[in-house]
Amino acid sequence: MVLGEEIDVLPWFKIHFVENEGMAFGLELGGGYGKLLLSSFRLIASALIIVLLNRLIRSRTTHTGFIICISLILAGALGNIIDSIFYGILFSDSYSKVATFLPADGGYASLLHGKVVDMLYFPLFEGFLPRWIPFFGGQYFLFFRAVFNVADSAISIGVFLILLFQRSFFPAEKTETTPVVAESNIETNPIVTLDTDASLSKEG
Repeated sequence: MVLGEEIDVLPWFKIHFVENEGMAFGLELGGGYGKLLLSSFRLIASALIIVLLNRLIRSRTTHTGFIICISLILAGALGNIIDSIFYGILFSDSYSKVATFLPADGGYASLLHGKVVDMLYFPLFEGFLPRWIPFFGGQYFLFFRAVFNVADSAISIGVFLILLFQRSFFPAEKTETTPVVAESNIETNPIVTLDTDASLSKEG
């Protein structure tokens, strides 16, 4: 496929070939240094996630569902990293032509500067917003406009499930409460009374 080409799978689902700088859902961090910074950040973040995942697996108290969610996030991050590192080296550009694998003149980008391929496109519905809506009334809209890939889906699903099941993944610790015994106002010591009449009669 060439850039911008699409294949209709269903009325609301298309395979649409685009490339972006590597952020989720087509977001970009412009410039060569921006791309290098993004790729480096992805590598460091993935390394930290690998360390975290290893500790979670070793821990016997970690919820299995949470481990699966972290694994999804890691898999998605690694998928986009592979594109960022190798895609520009292995392929020529796809402008108005199908990319060539291992071109004789080299790829279209250097190491860590490759673009990420996105292809999943779900234009569920489109139309014009009602005119009574402030600021945006009467404007054309399309939902869902973003084009993404399987890696983006894995990251989004992992984060969404963590937010959805956080109470199951991180149950609140139960604190044991000791019953409080109310103190009695009644003194336990016996009260000794003095019979003054008897004592006076004995003294007399």
